[in-house]
Formats: sequence, C-alpha cells, structure tokens
Amino acid sequence: MTEYLEQLRDLIKEELSKYGLTPSLSKEALNIMRAKDVVMTIRDLKDYVELSYKGKKYSYDKWYTKPQHLASTIINTLKVQEKTG
Repeated sequence: MTEYLEQLRDLIKEELSKYGLTPSLSKEALNIMRAKDVVMTIRDLKDYVELSYKGKKYSYDKWYTKPQHLASTIINTLKVQEKTG
C-alpha cells in the first residue's frame, strides 16, 4: 500500500459511490470494484502508475500525474462509461 494509492482512494471514494463502485486497496493495487467484479486496477510502480481498464494498460509518470490529476481521469472515464453502458 502506498501513499499515492491511499490519496487516490480518498479522492475518488465519494464519487465512485454514485455509480455503485467502491475502491479496494491492497498491498499491490487499488481496485475499483462493482460488487465482486474488478472494473479498474491502479498499480503503483515506483516512478509510474499503471491503470488497467477493459483489457488495456495505461502508464502515467508520477512526477507529472499527481493523485488529484489521476482521480479526475478515472472519474471522467467512469462517467462516460456509465452513460454509454
């Protein structure tokens, strides 16, 4: 569990609940869950953060992508997906 992932979880927790999603933090990753299904996984890889979503992986440099920036990206992505199904 890293400080980066903890901050990210705290930033997105309330917004996720509006979509029936919950953040689940483990040693290796922050999983965004719907019931028992993993919708998205965020892993802290020291200098990078890796986001896995719908079979694709996206890497973000932690120097430029602070938790609040990644939180916005996650929320916006999930909002669009909820609208389009």
